[in-house]
Amino acid sequence: MELPFGAVPFLDTLRTNRIMKKTIFLLLISLFAAHAKAQYVPADKGSTLTFKIGNFGFDVSGSFTGFKGTINFYPQNITSSSFDVIVDASTVNTDNNLRDEHLRGTSYFDVKNYPTIHFISAKITASGSSFVAYGKLTIKGKSKDISIPFTATPGADEYSFKGSFKINRKDFGVGGTSTISNELEVTLNVLAKKPTTI
Repeated sequence: MELPFGAVPFLDTLRTNRIMKKTIFLLLISLFAAHAKAQYVPADKGSTLTFKIGNFGFDVSGSFTGFKGTINFYPQNITSSSFDVIVDASTVNTDNNLRDEHLRGTSYFDVKNYPTIHFISAKITASGSSFVAYGKLTIKGKSKDISIPFTATPGADEYSFKGSFKINRKDFGVGGTSTISNELEVTLNVLAKKPTTI
């Protein structure tokens, strides 16, 4: 059957439109997937969480490692930035094995039942070259709203985030009526890299 005059170009146009729509759809899907993927991940090697707390008039220092999570950081569009990071609570290290085992126990971090310390941001603000991350810190199953002032130094496919904040250990049920101070200072030094470079 012979098609009417003009039908062939019309059909060709329909086919072209379908192909273009499919191509645009696939492109949008790929862009969405790329945006959903973590921009950076914390590199455990090169990242530390350290703390300092008073005990009988002396300062005791310690650290945690075992960093994991996702970091999206856009200095020019800070409202799109986010942090979702955990550390391994069992890695607590105060250079005293007996004390460290005690800290892993039920009176302190209870790492058997609460193996991670978790921070997830709700909002990040910027003021010049300084930033503040607002979010929830979860220790031993208890979550509290905190704010973390920090700086961000770019590198080759990486960022170095540095910040510090203070918390009350009793807010998280850590240490009970121990003789150590209630307030401790926490310092963060997080090296974040592109996922493919770790």
